[in-house]
Amino acid sequence: MDKNNIMKKLLSLFEDYLLDNLPISKTFHPYFEDALADMLKAGGKRFRPMLMLSVVKSNKSLLIPNSMPVALCLEFLHTYSLIHDDLPAMDNADLRRGFQTLHKKYDEVTAILVGDALNTEAFNLISNASLSNDIKIDLIKCLATNGGINGMIIGQAIDCYFENQKLELNQLEFLHIHKTARLIAASLKMGAIICEYDLATQEKLYDFGTDLGLLFQIQDDIIDETLSSEEAGKTTQNDSSKNSFVNLLGLNGAIKSADELALKCTNTLETFDSSLKESLEELLLKYINRHK
Repeated sequence: MDKNNIMKKLLSLFEDYLLDNLPISKTFHPYFEDALADMLKAGGKRFRPMLMLSVVKSNKSLLIPNSMPVALCLEFLHTYSLIHDDLPAMDNADLRRGFQTLHKKYDEVTAILVGDALNTEAFNLISNASLSNDIKIDLIKCLATNGGINGMIIGQAIDCYFENQKLELNQLEFLHIHKTARLIAASLKMGAIICEYDLATQEKLYDFGTDLGLLFQIQDDIIDETLSSEEAGKTTQNDSSKNSFVNLLGLNGAIKSADELALKCTNTLETFDSSLKESLEELLLKYINRHK
Protein backbone atom coordinates (compact mmCIF):
# COMPACT_ATOMS: atom_id res chain seq x y z
CA MET A 1 0.00 0.00 0.00
CA ASP A 2 1.50 3.35 -1.02
CA LYS A 3 1.87 6.29 1.39
CA ASN A 4 -1.19 8.18 0.18
CA ASN A 5 -3.38 5.11 0.59
CA ILE A 6 -2.09 4.54 4.13
CA MET A 7 -3.05 8.08 5.10
CA LYS A 8 -6.43 7.80 3.37
CA LYS A 9 -7.07 4.58 5.28
CA LEU A 10 -6.17 6.24 8.58
CA LEU A 11 -8.45 9.19 7.80
CA SER A 12 -11.26 6.80 6.84
CA LEU A 13 -10.86 4.96 10.16
CA PHE A 14 -11.10 8.26 12.01
CA GLU A 15 -14.19 9.38 10.07
CA ASP A 16 -15.91 6.08 10.83
CA TYR A 17 -15.04 6.42 14.50
CA LEU A 18 -16.34 10.01 14.56
CA LEU A 19 -19.68 9.05 13.00
CA ASP A 20 -20.06 6.16 15.44
CA ASN A 21 -19.38 8.42 18.43
CA LEU A 22 -21.28 11.62 17.74
CA PRO A 23 -22.60 13.13 20.99
CA ILE A 24 -26.26 12.55 20.26
CA SER A 25 -28.61 11.54 23.07
CA LYS A 26 -32.17 12.42 22.07
CA THR A 27 -34.22 14.55 24.45
CA PHE A 28 -37.37 16.56 23.86
CA HIS A 29 -35.34 19.57 22.64
CA PRO A 30 -36.44 20.03 19.01
CA TYR A 31 -32.97 20.35 17.46
CA PHE A 32 -30.09 20.66 19.95
CA GLU A 33 -28.79 17.13 19.34
CA ASP A 34 -28.85 17.69 15.58
CA ALA A 35 -26.93 20.94 16.04
CA LEU A 36 -24.33 19.09 18.14
CA ALA A 37 -23.61 16.78 15.23
CA ASP A 38 -23.93 19.22 12.33
CA MET A 39 -20.52 20.88 12.33
CA LEU A 40 -18.71 17.63 13.10
CA LYS A 41 -20.39 15.87 10.18
CA ALA A 42 -19.66 18.85 7.92
CA GLY A 43 -16.11 17.61 7.47
CA GLY A 44 -12.95 19.68 7.44
CA LYS A 45 -9.32 18.66 7.07
CA ARG A 46 -9.29 16.72 10.38
CA PHE A 47 -5.74 18.04 10.55
CA ARG A 48 -5.20 17.97 14.32
CA PRO A 49 -6.42 14.40 14.92
CA MET A 50 -4.50 13.21 11.87
CA LEU A 51 -1.32 14.85 13.18
CA MET A 52 -1.75 13.01 16.46
CA LEU A 53 -2.51 9.68 14.81
CA SER A 54 0.46 10.08 12.44
CA VAL A 55 2.81 10.37 15.41
CA VAL A 56 1.25 7.32 17.09
CA LYS A 57 1.54 5.37 13.83
CA SER A 58 5.25 6.14 13.63
CA ASN A 59 6.14 4.42 16.90
CA LYS A 60 3.27 2.24 18.22
CA SER A 61 0.77 1.68 15.42
CA LEU A 62 -1.02 -0.99 17.45
CA LEU A 63 -2.20 1.81 19.75
CA ILE A 64 -4.15 3.58 16.98
CA PRO A 65 -7.53 2.04 17.99
CA ASN A 66 -6.94 3.04 21.64
CA SER A 67 -5.95 6.54 20.47
CA MET A 68 -9.13 7.22 18.52
CA PRO A 69 -11.00 8.82 21.47
CA VAL A 70 -8.09 11.23 21.93
CA ALA A 71 -8.05 12.04 18.23
CA LEU A 72 -11.78 12.70 18.43
CA CYS A 73 -11.30 14.93 21.46
CA LEU A 74 -8.96 17.14 19.41
CA GLU A 75 -11.59 17.45 16.70
CA PHE A 76 -14.24 18.27 19.31
CA LEU A 77 -12.11 20.98 20.89
CA HIS A 78 -11.11 22.46 17.54
CA THR A 79 -14.71 22.42 16.29
CA TYR A 80 -15.93 24.14 19.46
CA SER A 81 -13.36 26.89 18.87
CA LEU A 82 -14.58 27.38 15.29
CA ILE A 83 -18.23 27.57 16.36
CA HIS A 84 -17.43 30.22 18.97
CA ASP A 85 -15.06 32.07 16.61
CA ASP A 86 -17.92 32.43 14.12
CA LEU A 87 -20.37 33.93 16.66
CA PRO A 88 -21.73 37.47 16.16
CA ALA A 89 -19.68 38.72 19.12
CA MET A 90 -16.50 37.57 17.39
CA ASP A 91 -16.28 37.13 13.60
CA ASN A 92 -20.01 37.01 12.81
CA ALA A 93 -19.39 34.53 9.99
CA ASP A 94 -22.07 32.99 7.78
CA LEU A 95 -20.21 29.95 6.44
CA ARG A 96 -18.00 27.23 7.92
CA ARG A 97 -16.85 23.99 6.28
CA GLY A 98 -19.12 24.82 3.35
CA PHE A 99 -22.27 25.00 5.51
CA GLN A 100 -24.22 27.64 7.39
CA THR A 101 -22.71 28.48 10.76
CA LEU A 102 -24.74 27.18 13.70
CA HIS A 103 -25.91 30.58 14.92
CA LYS A 104 -27.27 31.25 11.43
CA LYS A 105 -28.91 27.86 10.94
CA TYR A 106 -30.33 27.63 14.45
CA ASP A 107 -29.73 30.47 16.89
CA GLU A 108 -26.94 32.07 18.90
CA VAL A 109 -27.79 30.31 22.18
CA THR A 110 -27.60 26.93 20.48
CA ALA A 111 -24.23 27.74 18.92
CA ILE A 112 -22.80 28.85 22.27
CA LEU A 113 -24.06 25.75 24.07
CA VAL A 114 -22.92 23.35 21.33
CA GLY A 115 -19.44 24.85 21.65
CA ASP A 116 -19.57 24.48 25.43
CA ALA A 117 -20.70 20.87 25.11
CA LEU A 118 -17.94 19.91 22.67
CA ASN A 119 -15.31 21.57 24.87
CA THR A 120 -16.40 19.61 27.94
CA GLU A 121 -16.91 16.34 26.10
CA ALA A 122 -13.36 16.51 24.71
CA PHE A 123 -11.96 15.88 28.18
CA ASN A 124 -14.52 13.15 28.86
CA LEU A 125 -13.27 11.35 25.76
CA ILE A 126 -9.69 11.35 27.05
CA SER A 127 -10.73 10.18 30.51
CA ASN A 128 -12.53 7.15 29.04
CA ALA A 129 -9.83 6.16 26.53
CA SER A 130 -8.23 2.71 26.87
CA LEU A 131 -4.85 4.11 27.87
CA SER A 132 -2.96 4.13 31.15
CA ASN A 133 -4.08 6.68 33.73
CA ASP A 134 -0.62 8.31 33.76
CA ILE A 135 -0.77 8.87 30.01
CA LYS A 136 -4.34 10.19 30.23
CA ILE A 137 -3.35 12.70 32.91
CA ASP A 138 -0.49 13.95 30.73
CA LEU A 139 -2.86 14.23 27.76
CA ILE A 140 -5.39 16.22 29.78
CA LYS A 141 -2.65 18.55 31.05
CA CYS A 142 -1.35 19.12 27.52
CA LEU A 143 -4.76 19.80 26.01
CA ALA A 144 -5.93 22.03 28.87
CA THR A 145 -2.73 24.07 28.81
CA ASN A 146 -2.74 24.67 25.06
CA GLY A 147 -6.49 24.93 24.53
CA GLY A 148 -7.16 27.03 27.60
CA ILE A 149 -6.14 30.20 29.41
CA ASN A 150 -2.48 30.16 28.40
CA GLY A 151 -3.13 28.96 24.87
CA MET A 152 -6.04 29.33 22.49
CA ILE A 153 -8.19 31.44 24.83
CA ILE A 154 -5.70 34.26 25.44
CA GLY A 155 -4.96 34.31 21.72
CA GLN A 156 -8.65 34.72 20.94
CA ALA A 157 -9.03 37.39 23.63
CA ILE A 158 -6.17 39.43 22.17
CA ASP A 159 -7.51 38.95 18.64
CA CYS A 160 -10.93 40.30 19.60
CA TYR A 161 -9.75 43.13 21.85
CA PHE A 162 -7.27 44.58 19.37
CA GLU A 163 -9.55 44.73 16.34
CA ASN A 164 -8.95 48.00 14.46
CA GLN A 165 -5.69 48.47 16.41
CA LYS A 166 -2.48 47.67 14.58
CA LEU A 167 -0.14 45.29 16.41
CA GLU A 168 3.61 44.96 15.99
CA LEU A 169 4.86 41.82 14.23
CA ASN A 170 6.02 40.16 17.47
CA GLN A 171 2.61 40.85 19.03
CA LEU A 172 0.85 39.44 15.97
CA GLU A 173 2.97 36.29 16.16
CA PHE A 174 2.18 35.96 19.90
CA LEU A 175 -1.54 36.26 19.12
CA HIS A 176 -1.53 33.54 16.47
CA ILE A 177 0.93 31.23 18.19
CA HIS A 178 -1.55 31.10 21.06
CA LYS A 179 -4.82 31.21 19.11
CA THR A 180 -3.87 28.72 16.39
CA ALA A 181 -0.44 27.16 16.76
CA ARG A 182 -0.67 25.92 20.35
CA LEU A 183 -3.42 23.39 19.56
CA ILE A 184 -1.52 22.12 16.52
CA ALA A 185 1.63 21.78 18.64
CA ALA A 186 -0.38 19.99 21.34
CA SER A 187 -1.72 17.51 18.78
CA LEU A 188 1.79 16.42 17.89
CA LYS A 189 2.90 16.26 21.53
CA MET A 190 -0.18 14.26 22.54
CA GLY A 191 0.65 11.68 19.89
CA ALA A 192 4.17 11.49 21.31
CA ILE A 193 2.79 11.07 24.85
CA ILE A 194 0.57 8.17 23.77
CA CYS A 195 3.34 6.26 22.00
CA GLU A 196 5.88 7.17 24.69
CA TYR A 197 8.50 9.08 22.77
CA ASP A 198 11.16 10.51 25.06
CA LEU A 199 10.72 14.01 26.50
CA ALA A 200 13.26 15.55 24.09
CA THR A 201 11.30 14.24 21.09
CA GLN A 202 8.02 15.43 22.62
CA GLU A 203 9.41 18.97 22.96
CA LYS A 204 10.94 18.90 19.49
CA LEU A 205 7.59 17.91 18.05
CA TYR A 206 5.89 20.64 20.06
CA ASP A 207 8.29 23.31 18.75
CA PHE A 208 7.82 21.98 15.21
CA GLY A 209 4.05 22.20 15.72
CA THR A 210 4.35 25.82 16.82
CA ASP A 211 6.13 26.71 13.57
CA LEU A 212 3.64 24.64 11.60
CA GLY A 213 0.68 26.32 13.28
CA LEU A 214 2.04 29.78 12.61
CA LEU A 215 2.58 28.79 8.98
CA PHE A 216 -1.02 27.60 8.78
CA GLN A 217 -2.28 30.92 10.14
CA ILE A 218 -0.31 32.92 7.58
CA GLN A 219 -1.64 30.61 4.86
CA ASP A 220 -5.19 31.10 6.14
CA ASP A 221 -4.71 34.87 5.99
CA ILE A 222 -3.54 34.51 2.38
CA ILE A 223 -6.55 32.31 1.57
CA ASP A 224 -8.87 34.86 3.19
CA GLU A 225 -7.44 37.54 0.93
CA THR A 226 -7.32 35.59 -2.33
CA LEU A 227 -10.23 33.09 -2.36
CA SER A 228 -13.99 33.51 -2.37
CA SER A 229 -16.13 32.07 0.43
CA GLU A 230 -17.35 29.39 -1.97
CA GLU A 231 -13.79 28.35 -2.87
CA ALA A 232 -12.60 28.32 0.75
CA GLY A 233 -15.73 26.78 2.28
CA LYS A 234 -15.84 29.47 4.96
CA THR A 235 -16.46 33.19 5.15
CA THR A 236 -13.50 35.02 3.60
CA GLN A 237 -12.47 38.64 3.03
CA ASN A 238 -13.76 39.28 6.52
CA ASP A 239 -10.47 40.35 8.13
CA SER A 240 -10.36 44.06 7.32
CA SER A 241 -10.53 45.00 11.01
CA LYS A 242 -8.39 42.08 12.19
CA ASN A 243 -4.70 41.79 12.88
CA SER A 244 -3.76 39.47 10.03
CA PHE A 245 -0.38 38.88 8.41
CA VAL A 246 -1.74 40.16 5.09
CA ASN A 247 -2.97 43.38 6.72
CA LEU A 248 0.38 43.95 8.45
CA LEU A 249 2.84 42.73 5.81
CA GLY A 250 0.82 43.01 2.60
CA LEU A 251 -0.02 40.00 0.43
CA ASN A 252 3.49 39.64 -0.99
CA GLY A 253 5.05 40.03 2.45
CA ALA A 254 2.75 37.37 3.89
CA ILE A 255 3.61 35.00 1.04
CA LYS A 256 7.32 35.61 1.68
CA SER A 257 6.87 34.83 5.39
CA ALA A 258 4.94 31.67 4.53
CA ASP A 259 7.70 30.60 2.14
CA GLU A 260 10.32 31.05 4.86
CA LEU A 261 8.31 29.14 7.48
CA ALA A 262 7.48 26.37 5.00
CA LEU A 263 11.20 25.91 4.33
CA LYS A 264 11.94 25.86 8.06
CA CYS A 265 9.25 23.22 8.65
CA THR A 266 10.53 21.12 5.74
CA ASN A 267 14.09 21.29 7.10
CA THR A 268 12.91 20.33 10.61
CA LEU A 269 11.07 17.31 9.19
CA GLU A 270 14.38 16.07 7.85
CA THR A 271 15.86 15.95 11.36
CA PHE A 272 13.33 13.48 12.84
CA ASP A 273 14.08 9.77 12.91
CA SER A 274 13.11 7.96 9.73
CA SER A 275 9.83 6.45 10.96
CA LEU A 276 8.54 9.72 12.42
CA LYS A 277 9.71 11.72 9.40
CA GLU A 278 8.04 9.35 6.97
CA SER A 279 4.77 9.27 8.89
CA LEU A 280 4.54 13.06 9.16
CA GLU A 281 5.57 13.60 5.55
CA GLU A 282 2.65 11.46 4.38
CA LEU A 283 0.30 13.99 5.95
CA LEU A 284 2.18 17.27 5.72
CA LEU A 285 3.80 17.58 2.33
CA LYS A 286 0.52 18.51 0.64
CA TYR A 287 -0.15 21.16 3.30
CA ILE A 288 3.19 22.86 3.90
CA ASN A 289 3.14 24.69 0.58
CA ARG A 290 -0.62 25.05 0.16
CA HIS A 291 -0.28 28.87 -0.10
CA LYS A 292 1.51 28.57 -3.45
